[in-house]
Amino acid sequence: MDSAMNAKNKKSVALADQRINVYGFLAGIYRQELVPDLLSQIRTPPFRGVLSDLGANLGDEFFARKDEDMIEDLAVEYTRLFMGPGKHIPPYESIHHERRTDGDWGKFWGASTVEVKKFIETAGLQYKDDFAALPDHISVEFEFMQKVIERERDAWAEGDRDKALYCLKMEKMFIDDHLIKWVPRFCSEVVSNAELSFYREIAKITGNFIEFEKENIDAYISDA
Repeated sequence: MDSAMNAKNKKSVALADQRINVYGFLAGIYRQELVPDLLSQIRTPPFRGVLSDLGANLGDEFFARKDEDMIEDLAVEYTRLFMGPGKHIPPYESIHHERRTDGDWGKFWGASTVEVKKFIETAGLQYKDDFAALPDHISVEFEFMQKVIERERDAWAEGDRDKALYCLKMEKMFIDDHLIKWVPRFCSEVVSNAELSFYREIAKITGNFIEFEKENIDAYISDA
């Protein structure tokens, strides 16, 4: 029984690690303009293989251009897509989460922002001292999921099934009440407006990943 339980826990730890890595990667991509170190990492054959497995086709040009040229182009694209000052796609839940009950959406610091802020604080997580974004920025929400799944992973590693199950239920609530409500819509807009393959393909795998999470979180809980 112990060996079977240990095997199950190890499987759960491995799954949690995979999810942590994806949420962490995506949080870093949307948090700021792509930095040279991350670009170099993405261009390595192993990472290129991972992105291919996720369904991203960045194209030969992405891997062939000089680092400094690609970094500059991606910085311009990031600003144009997510920051403006012209027409852009703000990466905030309150802009895209269509709330039919109260209609409080389509603006910054809407009801969704307040709910996300309370959710994160209730989970016992704190913002960094230099935190300047709104709580419902896509990178913040992905980082929140990353942290909760890290707690889940640690619980599995310690053999604490109840704590792991608690974390999974928290993950499900955040996916159901927040991520699935707006991330696919946001990603669809990015796909339609991106001029470079990088953000278009990243948006595709982001939307697909959140849909996958929505479809599978109940199974994760049942397995626990």
